[in-house]
Amino acid sequence: MSAPARYPFSAVVGMDDLKLALLINAVSPDVGGVLVRGEKGTAKSTVVRALAALLPDLDVVQGCRFGCDPAAPDPQCPDGPHADSEVPGERPARLVELPVGASEDRLVGSLDIERALTEGVKAFEPGLLAEAHRGVLYVDEVNLLHDHLVDLLLDAAAMGTSHVEREGVSVRHAAHFLLVGTMNPEEGELRPQLLDRFGLTVEVAATRDPQLRADVVRRRLAFEADPEGFAAGYARDEAELAGRILAARKRLPGVVLTDAALRQVTAVCAAFDVDGLRADIVTARAAMALAAWRDHNEVTPEDVRDAARLALPHRRRRDPFDAPDLDEDRLQEALDQAGDADPKDPGESGGPSDATGGGGGGTEARAPDSDSSAEDSSEPSGEDEAPGRQDSGPDSGEAPGGEAGPSPSAPRPAGSGGAEDDPGDEQSPPRPQDPGRGPQAEAGETYRPRLFSLDGVGEGAPGRRSRAETPFGRTSGARVPRSGVRGLHLTATLRAAAPYQRARGRTGPGLVVRPGDLRETVREGREGNLVLFCVDASGSMAARQRMRAVKGAVLSLLLDAYQRRDKVGLVTFRGTGAQVELPPTSSVEAGARRLGELRTGGRTPLAAGLARSAEVLRVERLRDAGRRALLVVVTDGRATRGGLDEALRAGARIGARGVHGIVVDCESGPVRLGLAERLAAEMGGESVRLEELGADALSGLVRSTRRAA
Repeated sequence: MSAPARYPFSAVVGMDDLKLALLINAVSPDVGGVLVRGEKGTAKSTVVRALAALLPDLDVVQGCRFGCDPAAPDPQCPDGPHADSEVPGERPARLVELPVGASEDRLVGSLDIERALTEGVKAFEPGLLAEAHRGVLYVDEVNLLHDHLVDLLLDAAAMGTSHVEREGVSVRHAAHFLLVGTMNPEEGELRPQLLDRFGLTVEVAATRDPQLRADVVRRRLAFEADPEGFAAGYARDEAELAGRILAARKRLPGVVLTDAALRQVTAVCAAFDVDGLRADIVTARAAMALAAWRDHNEVTPEDVRDAARLALPHRRRRDPFDAPDLDEDRLQEALDQAGDADPKDPGESGGPSDATGGGGGGTEARAPDSDSSAEDSSEPSGEDEAPGRQDSGPDSGEAPGGEAGPSPSAPRPAGSGGAEDDPGDEQSPPRPQDPGRGPQAEAGETYRPRLFSLDGVGEGAPGRRSRAETPFGRTSGARVPRSGVRGLHLTATLRAAAPYQRARGRTGPGLVVRPGDLRETVREGREGNLVLFCVDASGSMAARQRMRAVKGAVLSLLLDAYQRRDKVGLVTFRGTGAQVELPPTSSVEAGARRLGELRTGGRTPLAAGLARSAEVLRVERLRDAGRRALLVVVTDGRATRGGLDEALRAGARIGARGVHGIVVDCESGPVRLGLAERLAAEMGGESVRLEELGADALSGLVRSTRRAA
């Protein structure tokens, strides 16, 4: 039975940047892969899957399950050693898809259970990393990939090998693959460590040209009506593309990266203040691949420009809420400045002479003017800039929430960027106000907040907040399966079956195992929770500095939720009632935007806010029963509409449903009424002062208490 026809790569309408990025990697897999970001329904997966048909066939050692190259076989291949006399075979390059819900065993491989139980031997069953060796590993919705799989991918991508140490099996095999991922940013962002492993990144969006949209629909309908016939119509174009890729691969070793081109690469990377040197290396490799693709003998400025457009956007980010982008005017300016620097002119040299002893020669690029570069780099990157974002510095690769900072009430440094400007600013005009709608305050600095986690052991979605039984993580024991066997605990199974071998008439080397002997592994890891914020936006919170501190605190908690893979939601209450500003979502960036638009004023309907939060939690429990919830109420405890007693009863009802509550007490001044603490007690939760929300403040309090004791 022949495989179903794939949509031809050459039949894709538009999407030039995406096709160029994939072709660059097809010519030079060392570039490091492609991350494709874009809205749903933009044919991201279709284009990626079409690439596999264009890749040249591979020479492989016949019978090797790990795809060893006969010209340079892996000396540590589990199927080796391979003799020089073996006749090589040939097979197409593979596109291996990694499902988001795949198990660790499926990715890296595991003990062959069937052979272990029937033949009594230890044998390794390869996983997807072995299948993808010398091919393409494709992850659709890569931002939803479980953290334990991300860790394994990072190890393999960094070392080019996969190490398996489990269940008595110790195996190492080569795992060089082209990593391609697609994602919808609305469903959450990607871990920074994995993001940096993608060589290039591309933003895709559906065209707004009616004629192009009509061409897309027409071709898609024709393909669905007759896939084989449609593919045959583009066979000639596909063969030409495949031939160009093969020719470019052969041409690539002869492409020269001149000193001038190298200066342009390094100058561009320095101008955009990227972290580390991986960006320089990737940009250089991509420029050389482009030169080979375009049949150039040397890398040209146009090659450098196009390579930088694809290699740098995701590496200049400083905040999880920033959208990747690249200012093309600054890119051209950096290229022009690097091109103007003449290495033969000593007056233009900004550093030491080269090894030949020339007066100003060398390959170091003259950096752009430092003052103008620093000023440019502090500008917001676009309209998606997170409100209240603080610049974490040119040397920081961490999200702002990863380092402890000053207290929420500390003044915000000038020039820190962000979309939360003064309401009168031309770039951020105030929204039309409803009757009684109050002013909009900017957010204070973010900082590393205290970790709030739920008691007990859950079974929710993988994450990094609360303890949970998960399909991965640390093995904590074994048990009789509740339904199907989710993960076999081999040792416990053998231990359960061993005493009955004589009674079951065992005579050969195999082990006689009955269904009742099976034991499944119990693993303990961490889960992601639903963190629902219920924020008081009433007049009692309207003092500009106070609301600024509250926004900084909530933004810090949002950053923490992003890092811990939580879902988040936002409910606000002010005036006459409460409203859901953000339904529960994995897009923490959306929560930051809604927080930035939050305005204050009016009375304090605390009971209405709690009631609306309880309804959101009830509906979400029906949708995602396994995900436990954490309710964070940010208030000073006053209730000027509905009364305090009604608010306390609403809090007690939430506590009775088993929801873990945190009340962030925003009350200030010399006289404190303790209303927020009363609410926390009714909810059966805990209360924390706003100024004690930071991890440093709490650790300092513990240290001072110990010293006093």
